[in-house]
Amino acid sequence: MKQLAKTKVTVRLRKAEDRKEWYVYIESYPVEVCGKKTPQRFREYLNRTVTTVEWDKKRTARTDAEGIKSYKPRRSDNGIIMCRSESDREIMLYADAVRKIRQKEYDNTDLYSDAENLLAQQKQKGKVDFIKYIAATASKRHARSSKSIQINWQRTREFLKSYSKGSLIFSQIDSRMAEDFKLYLLAAPLGGGKKGTISRNTAGTYFSIFKAALKQAFIDGYLTVDLSSKIKGIPDEDSRREYLTIEELNALAQTPCEKDVLKRAALFSALTGLRHSDIQKLRWKEISLEDGRAKLHFTQKKTKGVEYMPISQQALDLCGEPRLPGQLVFEDLPDPSWISRPFKKWVESAGIKKNITFHCFRHTFATLQLSSGTDIYTVSKMLGHTNVKTTEIYAKVIDEKKNRASQAIQLESLKNKP
Repeated sequence: MKQLAKTKVTVRLRKAEDRKEWYVYIESYPVEVCGKKTPQRFREYLNRTVTTVEWDKKRTARTDAEGIKSYKPRRSDNGIIMCRSESDREIMLYADAVRKIRQKEYDNTDLYSDAENLLAQQKQKGKVDFIKYIAATASKRHARSSKSIQINWQRTREFLKSYSKGSLIFSQIDSRMAEDFKLYLLAAPLGGGKKGTISRNTAGTYFSIFKAALKQAFIDGYLTVDLSSKIKGIPDEDSRREYLTIEELNALAQTPCEKDVLKRAALFSALTGLRHSDIQKLRWKEISLEDGRAKLHFTQKKTKGVEYMPISQQALDLCGEPRLPGQLVFEDLPDPSWISRPFKKWVESAGIKKNITFHCFRHTFATLQLSSGTDIYTVSKMLGHTNVKTTEIYAKVIDEKKNRASQAIQLESLKNKP
């Protein structure tokens, strides 16, 4: 909160030159005056005099050239100058009432000025481009985040730009605009010349980023209302997560691939649950042997979480011969954009008809672990999920398998019974 100006209003006395009485006046200081560089002192005389002032002998006001001292008036606990006569006391009560009025006027003037300044600042912030603000926020918050997170923030800005036809200032943002943008995302077209619209889950990701930017804007004072808490996100819809059976994994293990490092990395993902990005940057110094068992100690590229993970001997064998600590384990593993052709050829050669991507090996790890009885919290930790709800998606796959299995055994004699 901004501190009020320190204008103080005080009742004071001035001695009459030719008689033993004192003029009563109100003094205000400091007072800011337009056109004046320094604070001013204002005096307002009340056309009243007093003669029976009580003086405080312990508080010297001044000493003149002849050494004669004058003293400050004695004041009550309420700050009112004390006098002996009834009429003088009434004058001082009147003076104090005027003082209170003047003090309130100065205080209110400061409050109004402060409110006017805040309104002016808010009006100025309302003219700031929200899309540019998101770009600045993203570079500040996600400078060291994964490329996928940075791309999602960039795509959100692009959709906002398309929605607003170029620019969107803060004063244009309200709950209605947010809901309108939500509908726009749910029908937003795919990029890259592709036909169709983005998936509901993708739209939900972009809208979540939009809400995160609104939250930060409220914290930074660009919005006076926390809109992010008032608008609902886009609920996820269950998406099919393709995975491989243990038989299909074995078939792939026995099938040659024109890029051996790609085959080893994919099978390593199925045995550990690691993402392509984490496998690609894995170095030998991040693999250790403790009591004859191999462990990984690495930082996830996507979440920046530090992970300690035991791995099987088969997973360790897929790493190949150990090399220098700083060297990559899966050296020359291509980026995802360069593996589609050899990857597809390898999967087809193994006789697998499913639409398999590299990330499906991570899905395979999760699904097979849950199928074998590993509890969901352990699987969630091994996958590096920050929320077990993310892992529950795989549990639904297991439930579907159980449901199908429950219908696998059918007795002929009971088939036709109601």
